[in-house]
This record gives sequence, structure tokens and C-alpha cells, in this order.
Amino acid sequence: MSTTNFATRRRTRVVLALLALLILAMIWELVQLQRLHALNAQIAAPGTAALPADAPPELRFAQAHALAAAGQREPALNQYRALQGDTPLGQAARYNSANLLLHQALEIRAGPQPGQAIPLIELAKETYRDLLRQDPGRWDARYNLERAQRLLPDPEEVEDTAPDAKRDAERAATTMRGYSPGLP
Repeated sequence: MSTTNFATRRRTRVVLALLALLILAMIWELVQLQRLHALNAQIAAPGTAALPADAPPELRFAQAHALAAAGQREPALNQYRALQGDTPLGQAARYNSANLLLHQALEIRAGPQPGQAIPLIELAKETYRDLLRQDPGRWDARYNLERAQRLLPDPEEVEDTAPDAKRDAERAATTMRGYSPGLP
């Protein structure tokens, strides 16, 4: 019986150890869930206060969006620029910053000095092109690029080389009708 008691005690200890590990894992998951709920609450109601440097990118994106909605374009652009990268969130930040630039250009164009909108439109077009190089299927970026192109079309490419004047001069004399060069 002592071996049966020993085996039962051993099983009991293993079960208790597994239960303790399970309880610890559950506590860890609850703490993580509480952090995520707090982060979601911050994202749902972002403020315009400065965020800590280790703030999650999602929270910084939400703050940039809130800044843009509040009319604070420069801080919003700075937040979006800090997030730009190859991640989906970085691509969304690039797209939103290009949209902000385009909106700002439209407002400047309607003002007394519409020429100041040209650099903003060019920056927006370049950002849309970058997005389309990475993901040609982004129809929203394609559409906005087309709108920016309508506002400020790209200049036509000019040939760098001048036409060969010597060749054209020789040809002109031989192709002219009714011209006598004055030969005897």
C-alpha cells in the first residue's frame, strides 16, 4: 500500500502544480487583457496631450488622427511621419499624411496666394506614388493621386537634345518646290 500511497501523492502533487501553473497563466492573461482594454479606451478617446516615447504605434496613430480632426495639421503630420514605415499602420500613416497635405493645398489654393499650394500638392503626389509602388492595388491612393494630378498636372517631358539643324538645313533646300538656287 505504501507504493499506492506514494503514487497517489505524486499524482496529487503533479495535479496541484499544473493547477498552480494554470492559475498563474490565467492571471497573466487577465493582466494582458486589462492592458489591452486600457489601450483600446485610450485609442477610442485620444487626447492631444503628449504621449510617452514608448506609447504603442496604434495609440500614436489615433492621436495623430485626433489632431488632424481638431485642425492641428502640423502636429498631426509630425505624428504620422514618425509612424511611416512598411507596416500596414505605416502605410496608413503615409496615406493620411498625403491626404492632409492635399487638403491643406486646397485651402491655400482658395486663398490669396494659390502658388504656395504647389509644393504641398507635389509632396502629396509623391507620397501617393510611393504608396502605389509598394501596393499597386490601393485604389484610394490611385484616386487621390488622380485628383492631385488634376490640380497640378505633371509637366510634359522635354527632349534634352536639340534637333539636328545641319541635317534639317540640307534637307530644306532639296525639298522646297519651285526654288532655283541661281545656277547658270
